[in-house]
Amino acid sequence: MFNFWVGILEQGLIFGIMALGVYISYKILDFPDLSVDGSFPLGAAVTATALTSGISPAIACMLSLLAGAIAGSITGILHVKLKITNLLSGIIVMTGLYSVNLRIMGKANIPLFNKQTIFTDSNNTLTVILIFVLLTKYILDFFLDTKIGFLLKATGDNPKLITSLGIDKGKIKILGLAISNALVALSGSIMAQYQSFSDVGMGSGIVVMGLAAIILGEALFKKVSALKLTTVAVLGAILYKSSIGVALKLGLEPTDLKLITSLIVVCALGLSQNKIKLKIKRLSLWGGMSNAKNTETF
Repeated sequence: MFNFWVGILEQGLIFGIMALGVYISYKILDFPDLSVDGSFPLGAAVTATALTSGISPAIACMLSLLAGAIAGSITGILHVKLKITNLLSGIIVMTGLYSVNLRIMGKANIPLFNKQTIFTDSNNTLTVILIFVLLTKYILDFFLDTKIGFLLKATGDNPKLITSLGIDKGKIKILGLAISNALVALSGSIMAQYQSFSDVGMGSGIVVMGLAAIILGEALFKKVSALKLTTVAVLGAILYKSSIGVALKLGLEPTDLKLITSLIVVCALGLSQNKIKLKIKRLSLWGGMSNAKNTETF
């Protein structure tokens, strides 16, 4: 049981980096970026190809970051320069990345069992993952507190203000999408090294997982003022993976994962809007009134 929860924590932290990327596009820029479904396996594909070519794991991670940034920039350019809607821009890049990932790997799946990874020289996988997550989170927090970071947040909250300041909001949006997809690709890179293989289909549903993590984290931790929103996103990813792990532990089939994810998103949305809490409260009040009536009858 201990190993089960350690595995859940490790995977949750890896997906936490992905959730940080989705947090930038979804919460800060208010941009429904579906290209992350292609950026995640892109990071894994670049890393797998680099490792099989003898490149060091650290450089492989950096190459994945760069590849993800390029993919996000393309999404931004399609939206900003070509005036394609944000949703369609993401879909176009996501679709194109499937072929790009196949071209990079040369085949649908690359095993990495005998290759040097970031976990090879460490006896504690969790520590390595935790270092990556903390570094990513604190660097992102530092960036968001800079002038460019404030401009990025303002672009999502009040784009008219950015325009009135004489700043090109399109360039800021492209930068934000580049950072977002870079983090998602880094998450894919670490996941490929963690599970010792890269697969072209491993990005399916990533955007929904990221949204589920963010919504779930906000629903439960948003009122905790001591926690930054980046921390909330990481905690949400851990909770999401815990929910999936518990569901599988209870006997549900792996084929039901998509359904479980959908239910988690629905419940998280209900919690975030206090609708579920309100209904529970009404039911409890109704139950109390019913008991009172029954007591009066006797």
